[in-house]
Amino acid sequence: MRGAWTVLAHHFWARRIRLLSYDGGGTDLLTSYARLYSDLTKAGEHEQAQGWMQRGRLFHQALTDAVWGVPIAHSILNLAGRAELRETLPMLDDMVAGAQRARDAMVAQDKFSSNYTAWFNALGTTVSQAAAAVRGEVWSGEKEWLTGEHGQFAHLETATGEDGWEWEASTYYHGFVLRAYLLSLRGVDPSLVPDRLEKMIAALASIATDGGILPALHDGPYLRVPLALEWLEIVALARQFTTAHGLDAVAARALAEVGPEYDGLEDRLTGWFGGPPRTSALTSFQGAHLGSTYAVIRVPGIHAILDHGPHGGSHGHHDKLALYLYGATTPWQPDPGQVPYGHSQWRAHYKSVTAHPTIRIDNLEPAEATGQLTHDEDSVTATVDGWYDGVRATRKLIAGDNYLVDVVRVAADREREIVLQFRPDVELTVEVGPDVVRTIWGGDETLYGYHASGDAVPVARPGAGPADDPQRVRTWLDWTVVGAAATYCSVYSTTPVDVQLTGDVITVDGHEHSIGGL
Repeated sequence: MRGAWTVLAHHFWARRIRLLSYDGGGTDLLTSYARLYSDLTKAGEHEQAQGWMQRGRLFHQALTDAVWGVPIAHSILNLAGRAELRETLPMLDDMVAGAQRARDAMVAQDKFSSNYTAWFNALGTTVSQAAAAVRGEVWSGEKEWLTGEHGQFAHLETATGEDGWEWEASTYYHGFVLRAYLLSLRGVDPSLVPDRLEKMIAALASIATDGGILPALHDGPYLRVPLALEWLEIVALARQFTTAHGLDAVAARALAEVGPEYDGLEDRLTGWFGGPPRTSALTSFQGAHLGSTYAVIRVPGIHAILDHGPHGGSHGHHDKLALYLYGATTPWQPDPGQVPYGHSQWRAHYKSVTAHPTIRIDNLEPAEATGQLTHDEDSVTATVDGWYDGVRATRKLIAGDNYLVDVVRVAADREREIVLQFRPDVELTVEVGPDVVRTIWGGDETLYGYHASGDAVPVARPGAGPADDPQRVRTWLDWTVVGAAATYCSVYSTTPVDVQLTGDVITVDGHEHSIGGL
């Protein structure tokens, strides 16, 4: 099958069939697909797959086979015992074998932790369950697909860290893998699942704003209706897995993004698990949430994310020490996300340091790096070495009662062009004074910025908006120092505050903070 639009069309029909199956419909479509599958897969694996792909049977990629096959299998499970579905058995059996081959290939290539593997396990689980249900047999694939050496539980422990983040550090791919896990667990008691899955749900909730924005960290769409449907499915299942999911605002926002054409499928996904939801205490994300990947700092009205963790492999971006700023419903300075694979130039842009609110040195791309995070009672500090040759940088965030202080320090072994970048997705007003720069960030909520940096030169220029619309022009602000060291200090608040900078101390509404001088 050719082309992304063809793939999307078949994913649409898989969703449609799944919805019909809850009311006893879709049998004719499933048997038609079974016949089509038989005709199209006679020659074996897809001959037009690219060399880097795990070859699929129906589609170019085995991954696409899996993402399509899982909802098809769930549809058959819904209808088993109510409709004649034996004609689907050759397709189901072939998909089980295909999932096994694809997973074995990932293991052989030492890529077990790949997000592909989660979906191959999900496919193996669901299609083998569907085949057993059609035959009227008890499912016997639990060890093979869930609890065994290369099953879903082993993958969960391998592909995520102690803080619950999937290793690629991408909001989208974190959700992509989480969705595969949840779809694999139909009929499983949540109490029998490793605790790491609940941590994955908590990690997602930790970055969400109070208004339900899920920042598009690293690779993944910035804003897209099919993605909103995926979040709705994840939340519908997470609610049944744990009472401490913390994702209600995410679901409400996703539903608003889908709009009045929403088909209601996720409302039908009841009774998913084989036991009651876990009853862990709901994690409070007020104040700070510090993980090995991102630090989330909350002060009244401001939701800040500091990127300090691992690069994230091929889905990572050059955004170490980036500071993302959100209101409840306003992306003042968001991670811009990523465009689809067909747009190579824009993909390079959104992966680059230039696209992110972080430090740029000599207009060069940094090396992949992992920062170190330290913290005290009211602040966090991330430090990065080695990303630029001879350069060390720190970014410290201090949480005030109603404001956020941001201090960036850069030290180099020689004179460099050091730029601190601001990358808004709202209207930005910049007022340059003799000693300070003041900014006003628009949107549903307003953010006020106070900025000081010795001899730094601020330059406003037009730049691309986030990846949902690269043609949307935004005002970029580059704050430039030419030298071997630079210090930048900013104060952010949602109401105007009094800021005084005296030597090594910045005073905000009477509260003093030592920043080490400019």
